[in-house]
Amino acid sequence: MKALVFLSLFVAGCIAFADAVPGKPAPAFETSAADGKTHKLSDYAGKWIVMEWYNKDCPYVKKHYGSNNMQDLQKKYTGKGVVWLSVNSSAEGKEGYTDAKEAMKVAKDTKSNATAVLLDPTGVVGKAYGSKTTPHMFVIDPKGTVVYAGAIDDNNSSDPKVIAKSKNYVAAALDAGMENKKIEITSTKPYGCGTKYAN
Repeated sequence: MKALVFLSLFVAGCIAFADAVPGKPAPAFETSAADGKTHKLSDYAGKWIVMEWYNKDCPYVKKHYGSNNMQDLQKKYTGKGVVWLSVNSSAEGKEGYTDAKEAMKVAKDTKSNATAVLLDPTGVVGKAYGSKTTPHMFVIDPKGTVVYAGAIDDNNSSDPKVIAKSKNYVAAALDAGMENKKIEITSTKPYGCGTKYAN
């Protein structure tokens, strides 16, 4: 455990908390998941990746999970070979924090279809990507380049009734990118609850 904490701090120092910027390489990371396995960005080289910042207690996260919108997106795109990583950067004692056991239960209860639920209580991964809200979404192409960063869609209401009429930026980026077409919108302002870092 001490070695993992040291590694996290070392990685944080190396990346200097640089945001994940469209057109630039996605920040490398290594962190544990709810299932106890260690995940690295390099594990998924050559694949499309979605990074989704998650907080089970956030009304905006509940908007997308309570309506099954997020789970449907996860299922659709993981079915096409996309790696979907839900990331919890809530620090211990802060809203949305879960240990591994609770994170597994939450994922089961919500019927999450994410590839893995990454635990980031130190905030190293979240700060590396510049996660500001939950949800805050990032799409990474097979070359390891960030091709989209921002909100999940174009309606910042917490009411799930708006989802059907909202433009989903993540789906649009994946659909275009996977067909080798130009991604028209690569960056938007994220909305939701502020990511609950320790400081």
